Amino acid sequence: MRIALAQTNSTVGDLSGNTRCILDYARRASEAGADVVVFPELALTGYPPRDLLEKQTFLDRTEEHLKQIAADSAALKPTIICGTVTTTAVATGNHIFNSAVVIERGAIKFRQNKMLLPTYDVFDETRYFHAADKQSPIEISGSRTALTVCEDAWNDKQFWERRRYSRDPVEELASTGTEILISINASPYHMGKRELRREIFQTTAQRFRMPIVYVNQVGGNDQLVFDGTSFAMDASGQVVASAKSFAEDLVMFDTAGMTGEQHANLRDECEAAYEALVLGTRDYIRKCGFKRVLIGLSGGIDSSLVAAIAVDAVGRENVTGIGMPGPYSSEHSLTDARALAENLGIGFEIVPIGDVYGSFLKELNPLFGHRPQDVTEENLQSRLRVVTLMALSNKSGALVLTTGNKSELAIGYCTLYGDMCGGLAVISDVPKVLVYQLSRVANTRHANAIPEHVFVKPPSAELRPDQKDTDSIPPYEVLDPILRAYVEQFQSPQQIAESLQVPIELVRDIINKVDRNEYKRQQAAPGLKVTTKAFGIGRRFPIAQRFYE
Repeated sequence: MRIALAQTNSTVGDLSGNTRCILDYARRASEAGADVVVFPELALTGYPPRDLLEKQTFLDRTEEHLKQIAADSAALKPTIICGTVTTTAVATGNHIFNSAVVIERGAIKFRQNKMLLPTYDVFDETRYFHAADKQSPIEISGSRTALTVCEDAWNDKQFWERRRYSRDPVEELASTGTEILISINASPYHMGKRELRREIFQTTAQRFRMPIVYVNQVGGNDQLVFDGTSFAMDASGQVVASAKSFAEDLVMFDTAGMTGEQHANLRDECEAAYEALVLGTRDYIRKCGFKRVLIGLSGGIDSSLVAAIAVDAVGRENVTGIGMPGPYSSEHSLTDARALAENLGIGFEIVPIGDVYGSFLKELNPLFGHRPQDVTEENLQSRLRVVTLMALSNKSGALVLTTGNKSELAIGYCTLYGDMCGGLAVISDVPKVLVYQLSRVANTRHANAIPEHVFVKPPSAELRPDQKDTDSIPPYEVLDPILRAYVEQFQSPQQIAESLQVPIELVRDIINKVDRNEYKRQQAAPGLKVTTKAFGIGRRFPIAQRFYE
């Protein structure tokens, strides 16, 4: 059996566009001699469709487009396996399934409904779907096939120390004498996820002595980035076919000789994270209907990285940097920003905020009374910069990309309605230390466009004389491991202090800052997820609460 792995980039809700994509890849697979072509989970609707699933019109049109796929593919050779939703007549609970549909010669032959519905991190599937009570193998091109939808194949008891579910759909299907496992997926990326997947499915292949076809979605949908990296394994768990990471792809796999195409994907995880940010940025801009972007260029490492990512995402001709020097801006902040813009070949404009800042202070000082200057005056500068960016955005139709990193967002070292404002927070899930590493990746792709001085100068918001980040927060080499342990690993203050060998008082101060600034993060621009736990849809803490570590 020749199987085509169709790694496609669906847009949520674009039923017509997704249908055209599925048919196009089915035709390409047919021309390549495939017997079967496999598409990702919910390839027809896009993943995650979220509350679109509450609309009956959306469900009706989805089924209409599925029938169109069946009719328009009737003359094609391959059996089509693709993800969609199925309305069910169950009396209680949700009335739709998350399904893998099998189409042969113009007819919808079989629907395998998802059994395990994840509700952790970014997933919320029990909100929408009904879980299947049972699953059945199906014969496809003469092979008895175990067909699963994403989470159904992620519960192997030989891999996980503690499983999330009592049932193992793969084990149940394998017990019926299946010969091959086909798994369709919409598995979001985070650093290390690609290797984790292969380890999970290698364990499954070896346990059941069964070849595996794993097809994953690619592309960015809001805060999630899907890397693709689809593969086929033989029964020993060796990868014999693989698709690219972070790009649409079509890969052939032949079960007769356990041979297939091997398309190169990024080995270095830092380069993969960079590519994830590029893809997530590109798709967010494109799928939201924008073409051009604006970035406030401060001459710092964060805005420099965002500018490089933007160039890779939408092209230098669609990126404009805005320098906005204030009363405490250093000379090098402007020269470094200008050098970056020239090196990247992007537009660069300068809009000083000093005079406007002075006018605001003149009007506000009588109301401030005799109170000494503090963070109020600092935040005012940040907010004036965003007023400038948003005015230019309104006038030009360009999307503002924010430049704050995860370390700042975690502890509230950012200005609400200031530097946090924009359409997309590109690096909001990138800790500061990783920002520097990704910037080195950017420089390998852009001929050292980020000036070396940007790497070596002390980080500073430049909102008061001689300001440095370390005036207010610990060095990032100290801060970031504490934040990772608390936010991503849910460790207690005592565990963090002991494992990192840092004072418990420092740990408590940092994590209390994290907790107290939840109100800021829930008003931030959506950000792209690249770590195991991002601030956004996968982290749901109350704002008004009084629990402190």
